[in-house]
Amino acid sequence: MPGFPSDLDLHRSQMKNVTEVTMFILIGFTDDFEMQIFLFFLFLAIYLFTLIGNLGLVILVIGDSRLHNPMYYFLSVLSFLDACYSSVVTPKMLVNFLAENKAISYLGCAAQMLLFVTFGTTECFLLAAMAYDRYVAIYNPLLYSVSMSPRVYVPLIVASYVGGILHASVHTVATFSLSFCASNEIRHVFCDIPPLLAISCSDTHTNQLLLFYFVGAIEIVTIMIVLISYGFILLAILRMHSAEGRQKVFSTCGSHLTGVSVYHGTILFMYVRPSSSYTLDHDMIVSIFYTIVIPMLNPIIYSLRNKDVKEAMKKMFGKIWLPK
Repeated sequence: MPGFPSDLDLHRSQMKNVTEVTMFILIGFTDDFEMQIFLFFLFLAIYLFTLIGNLGLVILVIGDSRLHNPMYYFLSVLSFLDACYSSVVTPKMLVNFLAENKAISYLGCAAQMLLFVTFGTTECFLLAAMAYDRYVAIYNPLLYSVSMSPRVYVPLIVASYVGGILHASVHTVATFSLSFCASNEIRHVFCDIPPLLAISCSDTHTNQLLLFYFVGAIEIVTIMIVLISYGFILLAILRMHSAEGRQKVFSTCGSHLTGVSVYHGTILFMYVRPSSSYTLDHDMIVSIFYTIVIPMLNPIIYSLRNKDVKEAMKKMFGKIWLPK
């Protein structure tokens, strides 16, 4: 009838409202300018340390022939991964601390989520591969060079990245298939999955299930690989008669086990729980911890307790720069 909107007009109007969101606003921590300045310099220092520490380890492994073995190849890949992982989130967050306009485009948000989840998942698989590598090296050291040849460790690294990309693609497509018509303000410093689900006006039940089951399955598989590998490593340690040999095993495995425990602990807390228990403010702090702080800690964890890495650092920088 003339003068009254038809069902088709109403539907078009609703579709327009649904597709209106072309960018998101990353609200972040606080509106206090002084606090934002403090956080800017804090996270800038953390980011620079992360880049220097991780890329420095990559250069160290490439440049020192004593570190040319699978264990350190895995470590260099992990370091490169951490540098990329932090770089997906931190530069945009630093800009937003100082900028009045905290917007991120729709495609930019999707790209950030895709890369963030890719690197995060790849790190889970890579830490499991590193645990298997330690098991092979310690449980049967005479066959290590054969058992962990390039035919083995290269596919493990590639498979970690492929798994990360596939997992990220599922969540990115599922999340950005939703409608965002109520609000475009994300209470976070980057485009993570839970805060985006929180502002969607679509039914997110399927997305919550995908998040719970996919992340849960990846966590169970990778943690089981780590636990089984370290179970065999423990048996190998108990068979050792040399105190020096035990000390060397503890120094190389202790650092990896520390890194695994911290990383997986935060992932489990963040994603593998009922959606009713999500608290965006708390989750923002936790997600910043594993995307920004842990990549900074990894070079410290893996280098301070590793004699070969410390010797390589002394060789590269000279004894003057490093205390005995």
